[in-house]
Amino acid sequence: MTDTWLPSLITATPQEGFELAITLSRRGVKYTQPDMETLKALRNDYAQSADGLTAASQVIAINFQTVSAANNYWRS
Repeated sequence: MTDTWLPSLITATPQEGFELAITLSRRGVKYTQPDMETLKALRNDYAQSADGLTAASQVIAINFQTVSAANNYWRS
């Protein structure tokens, strides 16, 4: 993928930062598995798995840590 979709990690609020973390996580999955048919076929497996959902949440949390640090934890 060559499109530039992430010009900055800076967000106005923690909520926007969390939403960016989710976007980063989802984009990471799409980069890893670019075939949409395969991606959709696998979705039910992890959607029904406590371990899969926990792993997805962990990836989002790690991305949120990155975005939070980039925003100096929204301190002025």
